[in-house]
Amino acid sequence: MGEVHIVDHPLVQHKLTLLRRKEASTKSFRELVGEISALMSYEVLRDMPMHEIEIDTPLEPMTSRVIDGKKLVFVSILRAGSGILDGMLSVVPSARVGHVGLYRDPKTLVAVEYYFKLPEDLEERDVVIVDPMLATGNSAVAALDRVKEFGPRSLKFVCLLTCPEGLAAMDRFHPDVPIYTAAVDRRLDDHGYIVPGLGDAGDRIFGTK
Repeated sequence: MGEVHIVDHPLVQHKLTLLRRKEASTKSFRELVGEISALMSYEVLRDMPMHEIEIDTPLEPMTSRVIDGKKLVFVSILRAGSGILDGMLSVVPSARVGHVGLYRDPKTLVAVEYYFKLPEDLEERDVVIVDPMLATGNSAVAALDRVKEFGPRSLKFVCLLTCPEGLAAMDRFHPDVPIYTAAVDRRLDDHGYIVPGLGDAGDRIFGTK
């Protein structure tokens, strides 16, 4: 199995429990996704490169460290990835953003691409691909296949929930990509949904069901 990081911070787990509840409104669900994503970003970005700059404090000059947000790219798997994207941009607003538009064929569960746009010079950038659910793994694998064509400096994958089937798919096709998640649930059901899960993340974020 590839590198899997479970972000088990109490605040993340508390908010994930609230997110799972079927009575959560669209508004609260959307807000919770953003809050959890912002909290998870502290762990996801723990090893971000830094460099030193000269600044003046109110008392004296000093050398201090900063990140180069323009070297960081968040890639959202549309449409549900937008919820995580917003949370992470609240922490690193200077990051660049890419989008991969994929939908899951309801019969085959295969990911079909309909949109693709990334920042330039990806070989100089660290890329974090975001999607709330790593279920069958088809969308994540397809997105990583495409992004790898541009040779990013590094790659990570972030989701709120996953399951053994999704992790196995990633291990088979992209074992080199670290996965960050808040929980590993029991399994997929016959329709390709994670159980116990939280339902369809896209529908719940956008109130379309």
